[in-house]
Amino acid sequence: LRHREFIGEDNQYIAYVAYPLDLFEEGSVTNMFTSIVGNVFGFKALRALRLEDLRIPPAYSKTFQGPPHGIQVERDKLNKYGRPLLGCTIKPKLGLSAKNYGRAVYECLRGGLDFTKDDENVNSQPFMRWRDRFYFCAEAIY
Repeated sequence: LRHREFIGEDNQYIAYVAYPLDLFEEGSVTNMFTSIVGNVFGFKALRALRLEDLRIPPAYSKTFQGPPHGIQVERDKLNKYGRPLLGCTIKPKLGLSAKNYGRAVYECLRGGLDFTKDDENVNSQPFMRWRDRFYFCAEAIY
């Protein structure tokens, strides 16, 4: 990690950070951004952190296949046009039962959101298995 003082400002620094590509899942923009900025920006000790530049090596960029279709297909599926699509991440991210998670999805959609998403830390933990969460979320949607 290298850093240099930001000219003209007290106690401000620019850090140049390089990560080995092996830390990232090939083709996963989500994994890359979560790894780089997801949890770092949550550090309370860092009051004014910002990402100013991100350079993705061509070798890693080539692993991205791109979306299978564009925004128009998503709008057609949702029957939502002429406005931004609105969504949220279900919180709290850990600790809800699958049933309560499905209930939160239902309340979000009933309240007018177009979609919800799982937090990156939600996988298939013992208190909320993926299959159970899927069942209750599907019930909430239909």
